[in-house]
Amino acid sequence: MRTQFWQLEHFELQCGVCLPRVTLAYATYGQLSPRRDNLVLYPTSYGAHHSDIDWLIAPDGILDPERWFIVIPNMLGNGCSTSPSNDPNCGLREDGFWFSHWDNVRLQESLVRQHFGVERIALIYGWSMGAQQAYHWGALFPERVERIAALCGTAKTTVHNRLFLESLRAALTADPAWNGRRFVGVPDRGFRAFACIYASWALSQPFFNQRLYEGLGYASLEDYLVRGWEANYRRRDPHDLLAMLETWIRCDVSDNPIYQGDYQAALRSIRAHTLVMAGQTDLYFTPADCRAEAEYIPNVMYKEIPSLWGHRAGNPYQNPVDAAFIRDAIQELIHCS
Repeated sequence: MRTQFWQLEHFELQCGVCLPRVTLAYATYGQLSPRRDNLVLYPTSYGAHHSDIDWLIAPDGILDPERWFIVIPNMLGNGCSTSPSNDPNCGLREDGFWFSHWDNVRLQESLVRQHFGVERIALIYGWSMGAQQAYHWGALFPERVERIAALCGTAKTTVHNRLFLESLRAALTADPAWNGRRFVGVPDRGFRAFACIYASWALSQPFFNQRLYEGLGYASLEDYLVRGWEANYRRRDPHDLLAMLETWIRCDVSDNPIYQGDYQAALRSIRAHTLVMAGQTDLYFTPADCRAEAEYIPNVMYKEIPSLWGHRAGNPYQNPVDAAFIRDAIQELIHCS
């Protein structure tokens, strides 16, 4: 695996800004078949680079690179692809600038079609913000997606979810290093508050009440918050964290020229065999929210991950039980025809 780059000139974003050049960073695993019929697209989630989520790619893993040609595209704003941290043409909400999944998916589509010559994707596998991108692919290119696995994510950000995201933004920008438009230093207190809020929502109440983090090698809750959460977000530029929050906040599969706000029509347009997986204790994307969307998708299977790991049940790199549950469900989806 190595990082590769796909670039387009004069790329117009949904916010109205035209970038002179946009760069999509991606990684591939496995080999593209001669018939070009085994491509799996695996978009990144919030804060993640491709190297953070490729743990499930293995011969005995959830995605088998001996069978599939797996492409992980890094979403715009994540620090690998075009982002505020690496492109001076990028801004933040305060500048009237943001990335959307309309932008992400159009850029990914150009890579799949123009670079790899693939017209139909065998599977789009996405967790969290990756699931949001999978839904957008299914609605925007219904004839070109055979299967979708959408784990712990919705096609439209709910009002309550948006409130959580705004609280993260408020915590980070409350740091003295924020000058109203940019960070002029390291937001130490902001990172700390950001991590505390994120952790409290990412896992379930029983996870914390039963101190399951101790089984992961953490000595205390404080140790878990500092090493398991705060250290992770400190790896990222805070401007990129804000950029990805904005994409999540604005997620709406119908907010584009094709569906013009008709959310139900966008979901009904998805023709792929679709697996919707919710975490039973997910506080971001609740089972009720995921199930409600699934009812509009024609060819859908709905499953819940029986787990105390909240939102993290959908990305169980520390939890082999949930990983096995997901692997079995993906195998069932693959055999749909």
